[in-house]
Amino acid sequence: MNTKLFVFIATILMSLPVMAQKFELGKVSVEELQQKQHPTDPDATAAVLFTKGEVSFDYNEQNGFTMTRRVKTRIKIYKKEGYDWANFEQTYYLPNESKETVSFSDAATFNLENGKIVKSKLKSDGEFDEKLNKYWGKKKITMPNVKEGSVIEYEYTISSGNITKLDDWDFQMSIPVNYSEFQTEFPEYFVYKINQRGYIFPKVTTQNSQKSYTINGKERTGGEGFSPVRTTFTQDKIDFEATKTTYLAENVPALKDEAFVNNIHNYVSGISHELSTIKYPNTPVKYLSTDWETVTKKIYDYDDFGPELNKTGYFEEDVNTLLAGITTPTEKIITLFDFVKKNIKWNGFYGYACNDGVKRAYKDRAGNVAEINLMLTAMLRHSGINANPVLLSTRSNGISFFPSRTAFNYVICAVEIKDGLILLDATDSYALPNVLPIRDLNWFGRLVRKEGSSNEVDLVPKMLSKESVNMMAKISDKGEVTGKLRKQLTDYNALVFRQRYSDMNNDSYLENLENKNNKIEISEYSRENDKELAKPIIETYAFKGSTVEIIGDKMYFTPMLFMSLDSNPFKQEKREYPVDFTFPTEDKYTVAIEIPSGYQVESIPASVSLATVEGFATFRYTIAHADGKIQLSVITDINSAIVAPDNYEMLKDFFQKMIDKQKEKIVLKKV
Repeated sequence: MNTKLFVFIATILMSLPVMAQKFELGKVSVEELQQKQHPTDPDATAAVLFTKGEVSFDYNEQNGFTMTRRVKTRIKIYKKEGYDWANFEQTYYLPNESKETVSFSDAATFNLENGKIVKSKLKSDGEFDEKLNKYWGKKKITMPNVKEGSVIEYEYTISSGNITKLDDWDFQMSIPVNYSEFQTEFPEYFVYKINQRGYIFPKVTTQNSQKSYTINGKERTGGEGFSPVRTTFTQDKIDFEATKTTYLAENVPALKDEAFVNNIHNYVSGISHELSTIKYPNTPVKYLSTDWETVTKKIYDYDDFGPELNKTGYFEEDVNTLLAGITTPTEKIITLFDFVKKNIKWNGFYGYACNDGVKRAYKDRAGNVAEINLMLTAMLRHSGINANPVLLSTRSNGISFFPSRTAFNYVICAVEIKDGLILLDATDSYALPNVLPIRDLNWFGRLVRKEGSSNEVDLVPKMLSKESVNMMAKISDKGEVTGKLRKQLTDYNALVFRQRYSDMNNDSYLENLENKNNKIEISEYSRENDKELAKPIIETYAFKGSTVEIIGDKMYFTPMLFMSLDSNPFKQEKREYPVDFTFPTEDKYTVAIEIPSGYQVESIPASVSLATVEGFATFRYTIAHADGKIQLSVITDINSAIVAPDNYEMLKDFFQKMIDKQKEKIVLKKV
């Protein structure tokens, strides 16, 4: 065969998977509507039948290059639990210099009724537009007439003057994706950093083409003496090369969520783009976001960031009075931290840029994250403390994979001391120095100093947050268990408890506690240190319940009674993403059980000690009996907040062995 012909045919065949798929909105088939479950994932509540995104650039003389993103999507709803997929929202940027517009079209729900396809179009009452703050707005659609079996589809277009970052494109979701295609066409003037994440990689094809844009001009001549003025209009055609890249993924399985995941989106297969270089003809090359130092320096120089730290007049009188007589740095830090927490309420908005400014926030006693924590930083600096802001991405925002101004969405405060850093976040009334809100604990942040230098900051806690339980119990000859329990929680365990339960009324909390613990009956309940944050949470209560099984002349019960783990939180055969425990922990249970008179111990579980390789988890189970009493000590340490996926199988096995041991029973025999 002719070599050139062979190459041509091979090229055509290789491109067929990309070319063969043609999806059009409005062309929903009866087969799609009749489908009762997904062919490869019967448990799926919904599936993306296809989604296609296209990014293109247009030029006009007033605004220069603008970027347009068009996305078409069709989704099948299998179950009621999948109805949320019939809602979609898109945020957009508001400031004029980079203003974005979002519009929806061809949005409709399709159902099969009496063998016929019925189309329900989205009406105006199903579309919502909300201004989140001065920077961001949000448009949302809620599809009509959604049922089990419905197919919904929509198209949306985003036009933007901000070409620095494209919205991420996800090939994988929490439901199956049958077909996902993403296409970019970049003019030669713009070079983007491309980052692929996840464990499924799309097919990639590229194609170069010649494009052009026109610049209109005019020139006036004449007007000297009696000569007439003439205006000559000109048009200059500028040619440039554009590179079109197509990413295609088919039959992508759902990414299953599991226990102890930071943000599942971090591990979804997808692609990100960040503008790194601009190189217009006959002008110097402009480099953007080349490294973290450059990124953080640019952010510090923003009007809504660095200059806000220099404003002090609004608080000086109050702070000077507050710190009168206080001389040690530690006392100053704690005093100012508590002052901001108690007096400036967080309005719920994230961001590293101030919205109304620190002065307004101080006056109104409310502000966003930046206003509160930049204010705290300025107060600490004013009092002679070496304090600087720390930029970070919250757990919900995801992990920052490469230098980018849009990678951050939050800012806290750090005090630099000889032994390291004291991290502060005054948006949470229950937070303490170096005990940050859980949303902040997202791997790494970036400390930014006034002169422009910056350092990486490890946000993962290293200290063990402890839960210590002491229980004394007595078993009656009828198998009823009564006793008293004292629980103590420190650091992050105490923070989480206060956030979750401090505002819950006592009756609701006790009902919840009883249900969590095998429906025991609780009385004489008391709690200490709800509001004294530097002290541990302490709970004490009496309990009564039946956790003993009686068969013939024998009693069977687990020595941890109602406190043992029931099931392994790790269920997947293989896990491609890390296990994130959020913070290291130590759970310690000390149990003393008095056995009923007339019974003796026939068998008792053996003591055991377990540890993983590298020691990221340990388990010590020590049990003994003497003089009619059983003594048990169980200590579980999770020494690393994050465990790599390579160690998942080992961790899963560790938990299973630990659970199996806790399920082993003591056997008492009637004498």
